[in-house]
Amino acid sequence: MAGAGPSLTEQVLASVERIPPGKVMSYSDVAEYVGSRAARNVGRILATEGGSVPWHRVVRQDGSCAEHLRDEQLARLRAEGVAIRGQRVDMARARWNGR
Repeated sequence: MAGAGPSLTEQVLASVERIPPGKVMSYSDVAEYVGSRAARNVGRILATEGGSVPWHRVVRQDGSCAEHLRDEQLARLRAEGVAIRGQRVDMARARWNGR
């Protein structure tokens, strides 16, 4: 459709690209940031299209990581100085509000 804005996929990838090193957003934060309520769609987009963006900066609302990605994701986040407690990101300290 001519004149249509960016697709949800483009919006999600662009917003994840903007998350600065040392900060994270939850899937629902990203969804809200792009004007959607579909946090699961954010996860699907990152799983299928997110290889070129810092996907590791998006975690679950409670700061946990998907089990199959946890070790790599936590290692990347620790390398960026993200506050982590046990196996979870300290969301109170590391959450980015998009500004």
